[in-house]
Amino acid sequence: MIRLNNKHNSGMSQDPAELRFEADLSLQRLTPRLEAYWDSVQLENALRHEFQLRLDTVWAELFQLLVELYGWRYDFFYHLESILLTAAAAWAERPETLRAVDRKRINNPDWFLSQKVVGGALYVDLFSENLSKLRESIGYFQQLGLTYLHLMPLFAVRPGDSDGGYAISNYRSVDPRLGTIDDLRQLADDLREAGICLVLDFVFNHTSDDHYWAKQAQAGNREYQQFYYLFPSREIPDQYEATLREIFPTVRRGNFTWHDGMQEWVWTTFNSFQWDLNYSNPAVFRAMLEEMFFLAQTGVDILRLDAVAFIWKEMGTSCENLEGAHKLVQAYNRLAHIATPGLVFKSEAIVHPDEVVRYIGSNKCQISYNPTLMALLWESLATTETRLLRKSLSHRHQLPEHTGWVNYLRCHDDIGWTFDDADAAALGINAFDHRQFLNSFYTGQYPGSFARGVPFQEHPDTGDVRIAGTLASLAGLEQAIENNDKVAIEMAVRRMLLLQGITLAVSGIPLLYLGEEWGMLNDYDFVKDPAKAGDTRWVHRPKMQWEFLESLNEDFEEGVAPLRRRIFRSLQQLISIRKTLPALAGQDMELVEVRNDHVLCFVRENSGNRLIVVGNFSSQPQTFAGNRLRTGGLGRFFEDAITKNTHATSEDLMLAPYEIMWLCRV
Repeated sequence: MIRLNNKHNSGMSQDPAELRFEADLSLQRLTPRLEAYWDSVQLENALRHEFQLRLDTVWAELFQLLVELYGWRYDFFYHLESILLTAAAAWAERPETLRAVDRKRINNPDWFLSQKVVGGALYVDLFSENLSKLRESIGYFQQLGLTYLHLMPLFAVRPGDSDGGYAISNYRSVDPRLGTIDDLRQLADDLREAGICLVLDFVFNHTSDDHYWAKQAQAGNREYQQFYYLFPSREIPDQYEATLREIFPTVRRGNFTWHDGMQEWVWTTFNSFQWDLNYSNPAVFRAMLEEMFFLAQTGVDILRLDAVAFIWKEMGTSCENLEGAHKLVQAYNRLAHIATPGLVFKSEAIVHPDEVVRYIGSNKCQISYNPTLMALLWESLATTETRLLRKSLSHRHQLPEHTGWVNYLRCHDDIGWTFDDADAAALGINAFDHRQFLNSFYTGQYPGSFARGVPFQEHPDTGDVRIAGTLASLAGLEQAIENNDKVAIEMAVRRMLLLQGITLAVSGIPLLYLGEEWGMLNDYDFVKDPAKAGDTRWVHRPKMQWEFLESLNEDFEEGVAPLRRRIFRSLQQLISIRKTLPALAGQDMELVEVRNDHVLCFVRENSGNRLIVVGNFSSQPQTFAGNRLRTGGLGRFFEDAITKNTHATSEDLMLAPYEIMWLCRV
């Protein structure tokens, strides 16, 4: 069993010229093996040539990454050959329909930055029972305006608690309750035909404890014991624990779990049944590469790299955001570029804002969740001020070329207050106290709060807590409906549309968690299911209520049905308008100073097209000089693309409570 992974001297030169020479020499040595493989599968010359062109482009970079990760191993070249042939097999086996997508995206690397890309995320069983039935909902996705669909983990999982599908038993088998791999491929084909790209999770930090590899390890197979981190005593785990944080402290303390059968401690960052993979072992890298390519061949367009910050371990560190993690992601990216070049990576790194951006790049993850924006939009609603949001946007939102954010308000996970303490301090805000305020506000404990959130994973030592809850419940709709307060209902809907209007207009891909389009409220019945009762995040994972759809075209004067219809139609309208505004493509964005702390104002520009977005985060009307919008590039008159109302820069602009405007030149 490999107990530790530390830096080793690879024995290879670190001089760039020498390393390039070694890379070229290694490829020359591997080329006969590659040609022999092409001959064995009878791959046509044109396809060999495509692969070789991409290989030549990135080989030196890939070789250096693998040398830095594994060059110290005596069997390095054996693994290097195995990795290259794995990539070759993926290209040889790639369906021609997917190769056509690859070629198109190579010539349009910014395809996901189009204003026509609008995302949705869902659990298959909660939304539509199974994959076959989900195909019947494609028309619904088109009606709403979605062109990107993220299916939460749908692969075979352990019985009972599976951490919402993130404890995977088999990456090549769909959970039988949801269907089969063929069902998934058929769905992917149907989505592609409908103009909707498919997003799946690549859960590559850990496997379930009943995965084949873990079972082999438990049976005493030394090869597979080296796939994980196993320790016979607490000596080394305790050394690691000194610098690790606890992710789920209410589930169990620490990051290691004792296994009676093996008489070993197993590294389990998240849950005792999720065993962390040992990426210091190149066999793990190659094995997960095979799983990644298998997923790619189902027709997936984007892979969400789950828990990416945790995949590399080093003694004396937090084992988060280490250089090894970045090199692993880069290596996987380069291999995908060679064998499945249409595939895009999405980073899931819910860490400090400075660390989030380090995973983003055309040679890393081309897109990334934007947890800081999510947190600060909710912070702005609670405080009614946009100071901290503007501070963050002013120097954290811009990304490298050919990359973009995925902007969301809610997802399957919790809300953590991931703003930068230094940004807060610059504004005179005590970060610790402010997080305590936000936790109090969004759990409904703070006087005057409109929110109905639920605490998640409160740490008994630090008091740290995250927030669970649906968009509508956090925005005040649940409380307002309970109190039958029509004014409060109106304010809640306005808050929801304000937040959605911002995420649809800020640079990046907007992502809805399905159910938001209806204003679905918290589902407290999750406690009735023993497999879910201990995880409060299930409160915001309600089952789709398809009877809501029936109310879309019915005529009601009172009650909840017209409210749901209003929320749906309003969001549908915003999505439709977004797609007509070329200014919302790309990632160019600049803040506009309007000297009103309750207002967020920014300009989007693309290919000469300009749009100014203005949002009021206060429950009171707000005004500012319309003349200030001239600095954003508008003329004397402008039109709100949402309401079609015309305004003049010579007059004060008035925003109603929680109003948002998308302003264009007339």
